Amino acid sequence: MNMMKKSPLGRGLGALIDDAKYEKKPVEEAVSTSAIAEIDIEKITENPFQPRTEFEETALLELSESIKELGIIQPITVRKISEGKFQLISGERRLRASKLAGLNKIIAFVRDANDQAMLEMALVENIQREDLNAIEVAVTYQRLIDECQLTQDKLSSRVGKQRSTIANYLRLLKLPAEVQVGIRDKAISMGHARALINIDNPENLLNIYYKTVNEGLSVREIEKLIHDLNNPPKKAEAKPDKNQKLPEHYKKFKEQMTGKFPGKVDIKRNNAGKGSLIITFRSDEEFEKIKNLLS
Repeated sequence: MNMMKKSPLGRGLGALIDDAKYEKKPVEEAVSTSAIAEIDIEKITENPFQPRTEFEETALLELSESIKELGIIQPITVRKISEGKFQLISGERRLRASKLAGLNKIIAFVRDANDQAMLEMALVENIQREDLNAIEVAVTYQRLIDECQLTQDKLSSRVGKQRSTIANYLRLLKLPAEVQVGIRDKAISMGHARALINIDNPENLLNIYYKTVNEGLSVREIEKLIHDLNNPPKKAEAKPDKNQKLPEHYKKFKEQMTGKFPGKVDIKRNNAGKGSLIITFRSDEEFEKIKNLLS
């Protein structure tokens, strides 16, 4: 009876490598060549430069189940730190999930790397992930600039992003802590955050932030609030009441004169008591009548 060769599918990268007769080098020979090696998991220590501190438990368990079924699809990357000891450069989720899956060995690229190179590789690998929130991206960009002495132009070429994109992310780190937490927890989007950055007054910024979260404002609605904030409507000048400052006896006199003269009578007076008495006329005849009354 002919025995069919078992398909490598479902056994991960290790099976594919073996079945393809790939020359897997011993760990000692793999060092300095970036070759693939199979390493005992217990010999791998964590990356002290790991830029990511939070790993979602549900996602790890799902990855663990996938590894049980299919094995490791993408190798992790390590460096040799001493005889029989390795340090993780990238792939911590895969390493953690492999431990949960009960694996004793894992396929890895073994690379030469000093601390500086290790940090940069870990950060750049981290920034290329699709599930990072905007604050994690911004913090990673800032670390690459500060700890790896990269300019924004060099960083742009390293991560394949436009310089303006990097600058927009870095601006997020100037937002108040409450807003950064909101971005991290996806209470607001990157678009909301970029609109909020344009508010100079911290109190106004937080007020609009909480209004956005509580009322589910769109980016356009935030921009309108900011516009209205920066361009308050001009208050209509109240027309002064002509009789407002007139004492009561002035008002009575005005009423008496209005009844006697044919034209309109008006009295203007300031707080110091100075003013004028105005008697209008509409014709020469009215003028003569007013003149005679005054005489």
